[in-house]
Amino acid sequence: MPRGLGSREPTDAKESRVLTALYRWIDRNIFELGREMRLSYLPPLMVYCAAGVSGLTGIVGTFFVKEYLGLSAEFLAALGFWAGIPWALKMPIGHLVDLMWRYKAGLVYLGAALISASLLIMIGLIGSPDAMRSVMPIEAWFVLSVLLSPVGYVMQDAVADAMTVEAVPRIDAQGQPIAADTLRLMHTTMQMLGRVAIIGGTVLVSLANVAMFQGSESLPETEKVAIYLHIYELALIIPLLSISGVLLAGILKRREARRLAALGRSRSEIDQLLHDAEEQTTPNWWILGGSAVFVTLTIGIGLSGIAYGQEIIFATSFGIIGFMISRLLRELSPEAARTLLGTVIIIFIFRAMPGPGAGASWWMIDELGFDQSFLSRLDLITSTLTLTGLFLFRRFMAEKSIAQIVIFLTLAATLLTMPIIGMFHGLHEWTAAVTGGLVDARFIAIANTALESPLGQVSMVPMLAWIANSAPPHLKATFFAVMASFTNLALSASQLGTRYLNEIFTIAREVRDAATAAVSTPADYSQLGALLLTVTVLGLLLPLGAILLTRIAGLRSA
Repeated sequence: MPRGLGSREPTDAKESRVLTALYRWIDRNIFELGREMRLSYLPPLMVYCAAGVSGLTGIVGTFFVKEYLGLSAEFLAALGFWAGIPWALKMPIGHLVDLMWRYKAGLVYLGAALISASLLIMIGLIGSPDAMRSVMPIEAWFVLSVLLSPVGYVMQDAVADAMTVEAVPRIDAQGQPIAADTLRLMHTTMQMLGRVAIIGGTVLVSLANVAMFQGSESLPETEKVAIYLHIYELALIIPLLSISGVLLAGILKRREARRLAALGRSRSEIDQLLHDAEEQTTPNWWILGGSAVFVTLTIGIGLSGIAYGQEIIFATSFGIIGFMISRLLRELSPEAARTLLGTVIIIFIFRAMPGPGAGASWWMIDELGFDQSFLSRLDLITSTLTLTGLFLFRRFMAEKSIAQIVIFLTLAATLLTMPIIGMFHGLHEWTAAVTGGLVDARFIAIANTALESPLGQVSMVPMLAWIANSAPPHLKATFFAVMASFTNLALSASQLGTRYLNEIFTIAREVRDAATAAVSTPADYSQLGALLLTVTVLGLLLPLGAILLTRIAGLRSA
């Protein structure tokens, strides 16, 4: 036998095994999810997709604030805190969804109206700034727009969470109850598809931004403003998409009613299966009353301008939501309660880590030369790879605990901040000199984004699936909302931490007077390096410390 033939067969066999393994992996992580897709899943996915599409205005907002508003990084961090507070209101909204199950679509319509109002304000600020300025200052309009939109998204998100439960059928094609194991798989698939819909929405908007900002770096300012305006006008599709999801849900319910009637179900049975929750919910006055106190306190402190108002609101929110969680834990078995408590503590600390704030973005724009076109391409890479990561880590999310996932994400995030810190100290200049300009700041940013992005949504899916499967049937939306309120409150804690760090480490971009073009505030990024290092150290130590403490306390994680 010729030597070449004898050595080739093992190689072919190895290649065949690799291809087979690759196909099995793709089938298991991607095709299988597609096979598990149901038409009934589509309505909540449309509402989730609308949330993802909300990122369409992100790049425009960054440049609008930087170029036209004289707001400091500290103020923007504080504004981010107040914009995050409505997500704490997801708790009472979720409970209202349980109480008004049949009429929950009304909250989607109200949310769509608030989102539309926010977008129309920004359209006015960009297209007719003088007319808007004649009513009240531009900065005040901007703050109002920022505060309106999250209220709308919270309403829609609470309903979408409830719709995911409703979208999973309780009976099969023959009219028989679906087995518990099958239901668990369907709930996990539904939550996975929900994350896919959100990230898929970000992919769509990234593609739109890339197309609209193509070649914008060389355009005069007036033409850039025209692009900004067009993007905000295009964003009006967001409320339209969520409303369409609710309308489709109504159509599917009517179709399902006809199917059930053909199976011999009575009108009352059909009505109960399609329009009522699995169990009747009674008003929880602890949730409603506590939330009313919270809303009143938040509005009062926000309007009063009292010192340490944000801290008071955060402490109050934490106390109220913590109390509500303690009440809900009574609805679970002791083992399930320990699991949920350990999970939310770990997720809270992980999501509460402070960031560098707006100063890092300003530095990348001013010092690294990242323009609208490049940032839109970077966003496209981020959103696409985040979506890919949901499939890449599907089995990882299903098979590992939250604690294991957070340890992995924490270590990965720490390593992936090193290139940014390095670029502040001139890493990109050295690499560009060594590689003949190939590995420059943009190359490093793209490479770092490619590595970091797949990890974006990994931590949340297991907890959402656990709630969908393990929460009491009559309190699904309430559990979703309370846990979401607690984990979203972590983002408020993150904004507080970011504000504190921006008070310690002062970052300032160049601000020019709109009338004279004279520099009123010079750029100062000298303390950004220390800020980035501090953020990195905190992001490493605190999540790992939280996991250790939960283990010591005898708590588990989902």
